[in-house]
Amino acid sequence: MDVEVLDPRWLGSLRTARAICRRAAEAAIDGCGTRLPDRVSLAIALDNDAAVRRLNRTYRGYDKPTNVLSFPAAKGDGQSLGDIVLARQTVLREAREQGKRPADHLTHLVMHGTLHLLGYDHEQGERQARRMERLETRLLAAMGIADPYA
Repeated sequence: MDVEVLDPRWLGSLRTARAICRRAAEAAIDGCGTRLPDRVSLAIALDNDAAVRRLNRTYRGYDKPTNVLSFPAAKGDGQSLGDIVLARQTVLREAREQGKRPADHLTHLVMHGTLHLLGYDHEQGERQARRMERLETRLLAAMGIADPYA
């Protein structure tokens, strides 16, 4: 699993950001019971609002930053699960506004992005959204993190 810090200010805000990302992604993969090939890779990029805004505009048609984006690997690429990109300013602002620890919010968002790469999709209806939220809540609780949806 590769965690690339594209915006070094992440480490000024959260020194353990790399470890948080690895732990969260591993918890999501292990917790949903999906069997992956032994050498499958996952790339996580810690970037900023400007970069994520460009990606969001290009790939989703939304000209604004968002907290996390997930990009599944091309079909047939059994070596990669995909990529996750996080926007530093948005993640930290949301944590502050929601009264959450930045580390807990980052954990949730990496877990959320990883579940998207594993096929979970809250945008496919209310039932799928509830299923994904329940799984996230259970996995976060196992890590000692409060329900982010409460």
